[in-house]
Amino acid sequence: MNFLLVGLGGILGGISRYQLGKMISESVRTTFPVATFFINLCGAFLLGSLMAKTSGGSLYLLLGDGFLGAFTTFSTYMYESFSLFRENEKRNAIIYIVCSLLLGIVAYTFGFIVAETL
Repeated sequence: MNFLLVGLGGILGGISRYQLGKMISESVRTTFPVATFFINLCGAFLLGSLMAKTSGGSLYLLLGDGFLGAFTTFSTYMYESFSLFRENEKRNAIIYIVCSLLLGIVAYTFGFIVAETL
């Protein structure tokens, strides 16, 4: 049953990430990876919110490991960071790396605090 929950969440999270990323990328033309940046920060916020409301179990498997695991992406973050360096966009690469990490922690914490107070 756990595999099905993670799998279903993963399917929905992956499709959501693809669609949202495509929509953002088509509307914002820049070398900065705005879509992945935005999606990962939203995912951090949502994971923080989820963790404030659940201690694990089936809901976490479906939404945390499944949906948010597929919705956010560390591998694309690494690829885009490397690509920015390779394309001599060093300033954008550093901004992307640092802001993703720092704002990801802030987003997670903010999501946790918001959900905890509701």
